[in-house]
Amino acid sequence: MTVRFVGAGPGAPDLITVRGLRALATSPVCLYAGSLVPEELLGQCPPGARRVDTARMTLDEITAELVAAHAAGQDVARLCSGDPAVFSAVAEQTRRLDAAGVPWEIVPGVPAFAAAAAALRTELTVPGVGQSVVLTRDAANATPMPPGESLDVWAAAGGTLVLHLAVQRCAEVVAALLRHRSAAEPVAVVARASRDDEVVLRGTLADIAERVEAAGVLRTAVIVVGPVVGVAEGCDSHLYSAARARP
Repeated sequence: MTVRFVGAGPGAPDLITVRGLRALATSPVCLYAGSLVPEELLGQCPPGARRVDTARMTLDEITAELVAAHAAGQDVARLCSGDPAVFSAVAEQTRRLDAAGVPWEIVPGVPAFAAAAAALRTELTVPGVGQSVVLTRDAANATPMPPGESLDVWAAAGGTLVLHLAVQRCAEVVAALLRHRSAAEPVAVVARASRDDEVVLRGTLADIAERVEAAGVLRTAVIVVGPVVGVAEGCDSHLYSAARARP
């Protein structure tokens, strides 16, 4: 048997990949975070599948479920919101599966930041405006950040910032960013990207915290900071330039 860590996408049930949907439809065991995975997606599990909501489970309890499925010869679809490569807690789960001799693989998904960019109708790497994207998070009430990865560092470095797990402390995050960036810096907050109840808030570092508070956005959101937010101008990419040498 195999444990497949499947990117379930940002929320819309039709934003799972074909490969991910196939893994879900053929696995007799499915582990998922009930607060993040849509019920419509769980409806793709095979009849009689064991469905385990991990929202209130510890890492050891989740590992025990995966090991038990392996002992029973059952494949597992371990659904991860967005893409398993970003803030998915996959690393600590796979370390334990390796120690237990349980085979696993990763099925990529659509990440939340990509769905947020789609909602904003913007490219995150606009030529002449911004060509670097930093995916990071707030360090409060969470695992400590490694040395050199503070908001101060990324804010000073420039480029586009995409902040996960930070909207509850939007005012504090803004205060940190303002130490290095202008109050006029464009900012957007996208909550529940791709879902029917998606919320898009636009502003600047001067007013985005007030907009977030007024909208009552408390979770399941990303903060996008930088000139690419809603930009309507920029230079053309060299990729399609007539001046570019082509074989």
